[in-house]
Parts: sequence; C-alpha cells; structure tokens
Amino acid sequence: MKNNVNNTTTNTKLILLHPYIQKQGTTNRLWLLAFISLFTVAFLLTVMIYTRESIATTVTAVAATGAAKTTSSPPLPKSVVKALLHYAANSNITDKMSYADTKLISDALRHCSAPCNFLVFGLTAETLLWKSLNHNGRTVIIEENRYFAAYMEETNPEIEIYDVQYATKISQLNELITTAREKMKNECRPVQNLLFSDCKLGLNDLPNQLYEVDWDVVLIDGPRGYWPDGPGRMAAIFTAGVLARSKKGGNGKTHIFVHDFNREVERVSSEEFLCKENLVKAKGMLGHFVVEKMDENSVQFCRNRTSSTSSSS
Repeated sequence: MKNNVNNTTTNTKLILLHPYIQKQGTTNRLWLLAFISLFTVAFLLTVMIYTRESIATTVTAVAATGAAKTTSSPPLPKSVVKALLHYAANSNITDKMSYADTKLISDALRHCSAPCNFLVFGLTAETLLWKSLNHNGRTVIIEENRYFAAYMEETNPEIEIYDVQYATKISQLNELITTAREKMKNECRPVQNLLFSDCKLGLNDLPNQLYEVDWDVVLIDGPRGYWPDGPGRMAAIFTAGVLARSKKGGNGKTHIFVHDFNREVERVSSEEFLCKENLVKAKGMLGHFVVEKMDENSVQFCRNRTSSTSSSS
C-alpha cells in the first residue's frame, strides 16, 4: 500500500502558470491591434491624398484645355478685316448696291454645296465684300480698266484680278445680237470653249485656266454701259451664259446676277442669252437667273426665244 501511495504521489505533477506569461499574450494582441490600426490609418490617408491630387490634376487639365481652345480660335480672315475697315471708313459711299441686292448674292454664295467659284465682271465698291463673303472659295474679278485693276491688285494682293479689253459698243447692240443669232450654230453657239471662239460677243482673251472652271455664281456689274460708245455688258452677259451652259461638273446650275437690270442693254442682252425661262427674280436693279448646263450639240440659248432687240441706235 505504501508503495502504491508513493507511486501516486510521485506521478502527480503541479502545473503553475506564471502571471508574466498571461501578460505577455495580452501585450502581443494589443501590439497587433495597434499595428493594424496604424496601417489602416496610413492607407486611408494615402487614398485621400491620391484622390485629391487626381481631382486637382483633372481640374487643371480641363481648365488648360478650355484656355487652349480660347486662345487657339482662328482670327478673322484678312479679307474680312479689310472689308469691315473699308465699309466702316466709307459708309457714305453713294455708288453701291442696295442691301436687298447684296443679300441675294450673299445667299447664293452661302448655299454653295462646296467652296464657291465666283466670277465677277467689274471692280466696284463691293469688291472687298465679295472676296470676304466667299473667303473659303475662289473669287475672280474681270475689269476693263487695266490701271484700276493694277492698283487694286497692288493694294489688295489677295484678290485675283484680270483686265480685259472689250471690242463692243452699246451703239452696236442690235447688230451684235443679230449676228449672234445668225452664228448660233457656229461661232456663237451656247456650248463651247470660248478660248477658241471667234464670236464677237465672246471674251476669248481671259487666262486659259478660267475657261476650265465650273463657275457656281456669276455677277455682271461691269463694264461701264451708260453712253453710246461705252463697251456695255452684252459680251459679259453672253460669256456668262456660255460658261454656265458649258460646265463639266458641279451641280449643273449657275446663278447669274445682272446688276442694273432696269437698263435696256442689260435687260435685252439677258433675255437673249440668259433667257426668260431661267429668270428667278427681277426686282429693282438686279436680275437673278439660274442657268443649267446643256448638251454640247445644243444650238439654241433659249427654249422659247421671246426677247427683242433694242430700237435705239
């Protein structure tokens, strides 16, 4: 019995936990919690700083883009500036078109489906305006006075100007129209290259390249035509009619405006070579025609010729 008791006493072990061990476990947990909290705070601060910088960068970029757009806006074309200055300084010009007539021509230019080819007979008070209104297209001026043409070309090099000499006189109106009717199947036919024409009413001494252009709008405001020996506008009207009917491309239509349409020479010549059936509007001093291209074998300007020659000599 004693031995058993002794054995039992010997095998029994007392396990004591020191208070330091318990304290050490609690401390480790506290340190871990503190570390996690510190890491979380640092992460949140980093995210906030990055987000703030991103927003600031985006705002700056947007502001810079807006400023760039504002500063990169193209200036007014030089031709527009010159026209504005010209009319502001010469608002008392008396020999100029009315607002209504100018607007009709402006509307035709504005409605071109592509950059307009604009042919103008005559240097006038509106020359700078025509160039400005058609600043994306090509504007060509034909002038009878070579000295005036040279002056305008020197002072306004951006304007394309050519001088031409007319071989007609207003006093020859009846004779010229009669001859054109007689030669309508030959030299004075409505579809042809005027560069090789012998028709007296056809202008054949313009620069060669102008005969190849498909003109969208033509304005006849020259040459002078207010005295018997003046060249008159018969040749300009005939030439415009042929150029319109001889087009190779484009939409096949040409807007032709005749200024001073209230005068006999302009009215008679227009009825003969631009034709009444093509007259869109005639009011005041401007006649507006829309002429379509024709087959190259055409020998008649008008479907129903009703014009009459002048009775004046």
